[in-house]
Amino acid sequence: MKTTATHRLKRLPQLTRLTAGALIAFAGAAQAHQIWIEQPAGQNAVIRFGEFGENLRETSPGLLDKFVAPTGTLSSAQGEKTAAATRTANGFALPFKANAGESLIAEEAKYPLFTSKRDGQEVTNWYRPAARLASDFSKQKPQLTLDLVPAGKQGEFQLFFQGKPLPKAKVSLVTQSGWAKEAHTNEQGLVTFDMPWKGVYVAEVSHKDMTPGERPGAKGVERYQGVSYVTTTTIMQADGLEPLPAGPAATPNK
Repeated sequence: MKTTATHRLKRLPQLTRLTAGALIAFAGAAQAHQIWIEQPAGQNAVIRFGEFGENLRETSPGLLDKFVAPTGTLSSAQGEKTAAATRTANGFALPFKANAGESLIAEEAKYPLFTSKRDGQEVTNWYRPAARLASDFSKQKPQLTLDLVPAGKQGEFQLFFQGKPLPKAKVSLVTQSGWAKEAHTNEQGLVTFDMPWKGVYVAEVSHKDMTPGERPGAKGVERYQGVSYVTTTTIMQADGLEPLPAGPAATPNK
């Protein structure tokens, strides 16, 4: 299994400023980012949008406003509870938190379709960001279309697409300091990381499905040629070395 490690010291260059192609610029910014779930000690969970390893959290007004109706689902021994998220200045607040033995998922299924060019032709795409928060490495079942779940051992995850293991997919793991590793899933969709520090880690996966389809929209049926899935899994590791500090907060894009 191939792995790489980096410690980011500087934020990537600013995304292109909005021009007449505003929709494309917004879409490009979105796909360079991910959503993830944060849960400060003793507080309810929050959906963030940006780059966890670069300490970048997008705001409103700004890129956060492209989101339409993100939702969260809490899974516990009592069953599942789904609720709409509430937009704040720098995220989307959920009305619950995941306790020990519980998990949270979040997704935005109504992100505006966007158009790009492929082989000289315009293609309409659907960006599908989603996120999971796990309280530990206990084995979990997939719930999202593209889902990275703890597999039952420390540092081990399993990736599923449409309920089936997804092999040979790249998985990126990052901490708040920007330290990162990459690895690929095996034939069973499994991937394992050495996680030296205690604290919060966010793993990210992406997958493109170029199957045409349609979805209901505000003005009728919306048709697309492909879907870009991006999913993260946030997990807290209780043991290990003291975590490296996060870098200075990056400036949100307007």
